[in-house]
Amino acid sequence: MRVLGVDPGLTRCGVGVVDGAPGRPLTMVACGVVRTPAELDVPLRLLQIERGLEVWFDTHQPELVAVERVFAQHNVRTVMGTAQASAVAMLCATRRGIPVTLHTPSEVKAAVSGSGRAEKAQVGAMVTRILRLDAPPKPADAADALALAICHIWRGTANNRIAAAVAAQNRTRG
Repeated sequence: MRVLGVDPGLTRCGVGVVDGAPGRPLTMVACGVVRTPAELDVPLRLLQIERGLEVWFDTHQPELVAVERVFAQHNVRTVMGTAQASAVAMLCATRRGIPVTLHTPSEVKAAVSGSGRAEKAQVGAMVTRILRLDAPPKPADAADALALAICHIWRGTANNRIAAAVAAQNRTRG
């Protein structure tokens, strides 16, 4: 399966594409960031993010999309920008009929490093090891996007199977 991971942000929206399946080696297809200038108005920045993400969708044809779930921060302005960029990523995927799953930062850290409190450097090091790369992906937003894709391949598919089984069981009871 091919998963596009998105680490949302207004200035740098991390993007990473990983191929693989649970229990099999994973392969990095591509990683990078969609950048927007801070001096632009937010609507124009969101439009640039949308256009940049559309290029990633067109180029890499993901089957699934994993987006970092926005969590409460003390800086409301930062959380708003992150939430807006996240919504753009979900919209781009949904417009194409691609399933979207949200993963919390601690869930992603735990999936790739074994600790939900791992530092960015630890996550980057584990992404490097898991994907058998020569060096950690740069910038950190790209490494985080790859970590999201890895997390989804390893955890999201199991969660999807569990949800499908529960839904099937509920249908037989109803």
